[in-house]
Amino acid sequence: MKFEKLPIADVVRITPLRRQDNRGYFSEVFRDDLFREHVADVSFLQENQSLSLEVGTVRGLHFQLEPFAQGKLVRCIAGAIYDVAVDIRQGSPTFGQWVGAELSGENGEQLWIPPGFAHGFKTLRPSTLIHYKVTALYSAAHDRGLRWDDPAIGIAWPDSSGQVVLSEKDRVQPLLADLPSSFVYQASGS
Repeated sequence: MKFEKLPIADVVRITPLRRQDNRGYFSEVFRDDLFREHVADVSFLQENQSLSLEVGTVRGLHFQLEPFAQGKLVRCIAGAIYDVAVDIRQGSPTFGQWVGAELSGENGEQLWIPPGFAHGFKTLRPSTLIHYKVTALYSAAHDRGLRWDDPAIGIAWPDSSGQVVLSEKDRVQPLLADLPSSFVYQASGS
């Protein structure tokens, strides 16, 4: 597996190796020992899957408050997404900044998004299937969000011919400037 730190500290792109032959390929998509060594010493408690039927579907930007803050390991099984993490840790040198990566069934890449980040994605193909592991159980009482198109953040979402499909929940999420402080940045080793 290849582990690549992205420009915002603690967000990591993971590329599992694929062994290919005339039948297709085999790939180890997760190994606890390697994940703990190269990414984070965490346990995953729940796995989720979502299917988005239409191109331009945006899910997010979502996060959960403590004590149910979630780290997420996201991968795309079929189709393709543009996956985004926004740093919402007060005091972080990258507060309000974002990183993104294209995840697809073809490239097999995964994105680790630690607690303290809002997460979302936009589908690039129809019938896109996402699978992700989380470090805390879902809690509706702790579920929060951030506006997907907040101009202060300025996420460069890929064009989907003007089509954006949103849930009612995601239409009314607050802007970053209106978001209560939920996470405090702690530098590595502190």
